[in-house]
Amino acid sequence: MSYLSIEFSVAFPIFFLLYWILIKKPALQNVLLLIASYAIVATFDIKFLAILVTYSVVLYVLSFPIYYSKKRNGLWLALAISVAIINLCFFKYFDFFRVQVQSMVNTLGIDYAIPGVEILLPIGISFYTFHSISYLVSLRKKEISIPSPLDFALFLSFFPSLIAGPINRAKDFLPQIQVEQPREVGSYNKAFVLVLLALIKVLCLNTVLADNFVDPVFANPSSYNSLDILLGVYGYALQIFFNFSGYTDLVTAIALLLGFQLPKNFNMPYFANNLRDFWQRWHMSLSSWIRDYIYIPLGGSRKGFGRTQVNLFIAMTLSGLWHGASFAFIIWGIIHAIGVVLLNIGDRYLGRNYLTNFSPWLARFITFQYVCVAWVFFRSATLSDSLELFSAFVYNVTSVALSFNIFLYFPLLLLAFFAYPFLAKLPPLLIQLLDRVSWVYLPIVWVIILLLVLTTAPAGIPNFIYASF
Repeated sequence: MSYLSIEFSVAFPIFFLLYWILIKKPALQNVLLLIASYAIVATFDIKFLAILVTYSVVLYVLSFPIYYSKKRNGLWLALAISVAIINLCFFKYFDFFRVQVQSMVNTLGIDYAIPGVEILLPIGISFYTFHSISYLVSLRKKEISIPSPLDFALFLSFFPSLIAGPINRAKDFLPQIQVEQPREVGSYNKAFVLVLLALIKVLCLNTVLADNFVDPVFANPSSYNSLDILLGVYGYALQIFFNFSGYTDLVTAIALLLGFQLPKNFNMPYFANNLRDFWQRWHMSLSSWIRDYIYIPLGGSRKGFGRTQVNLFIAMTLSGLWHGASFAFIIWGIIHAIGVVLLNIGDRYLGRNYLTNFSPWLARFITFQYVCVAWVFFRSATLSDSLELFSAFVYNVTSVALSFNIFLYFPLLLLAFFAYPFLAKLPPLLIQLLDRVSWVYLPIVWVIILLLVLTTAPAGIPNFIYASF
């Protein structure tokens, strides 16, 4: 069930009413939240719910020796994390690696066909795997104690952040579940503005960019002029930002309305001065998770400059593989890894942030171009599709006529780039304005604004891109 669907729009107000009727009983609210979370998972496929419940039970049982064992808690932690990773790899990567191994078998001339198995990717599996690993590590560090089975199940399945994040840390999020005092709903006006932003980003901007620029160019790049292709790639950079940050705005608003705080996931990523800065602004909950649970355990920066670059390279390549079982995602991760390593080498020999100190706008422009090149691999269905687009970009400079009005769209893009910092200030300003409206008129204002957005949005409900990861 999409959070933008009519079914969710009808069901959520009923759930919301029941939830706040139980305001003096946070434990009962948790039961209701768990039922709702499991029901949403079951709407995708009842087998996905069975997998999630089984996974929760197994990891909960493994929690006890991790927490109570004095001599072998590290061994139990390794076992539990192995279970989590094997579960993720089986459902997400089995078919990808089966094809690669079969290819190697064929190359060696061995007459053997590895049995194919149809495996569906359970909804939210990546995100509840991340949640659970943070929980297991925090248990071993004694940052948390073992929660009740219900609280643990809700921590893994909390529906606003289950499908596409943000990634919750156990030490930060479990205390929000385990409250004994009545919860308080967050700012209504902030939640409303976040919903409004989500609708504008996902329903309007994401759809317009996808339908008019991105999908046509990526579907048949050889039919487009080089400048059209460049516009399509820039369009995808904006589309994925609007889609993913819009989703984050929506689930953050839902969590606020339920009395929960989700971690921040975006901070003007295309205003980054370099790739390191970009990863501190884009999908922030994933970046910090990769840092804390992959990069630092590998040794981080503690073993010299060369080893630091190797650790960075491994962590960012794994980040690419996490996004999907294909070489295109792996290359996307490698491109970012190479960029960050080159940035570190530049810092070492030219001085830290040399280019940014020389010209911040030039640094931002170059960073954006580099990120866009990597997005081509991320968006393309296959590696050969990516190469076809780059080939068309190189050879179609004069041989193919222009399809888009580049004299309108490129200046608009440039204007949006410079207006970016000012546009980011509009949501807080709108919240301040709404705070001045009397509560008597506030619902009327909300409805009028929402109707304006919904009536101007293109038809249809777009998918959330990161829900498929």
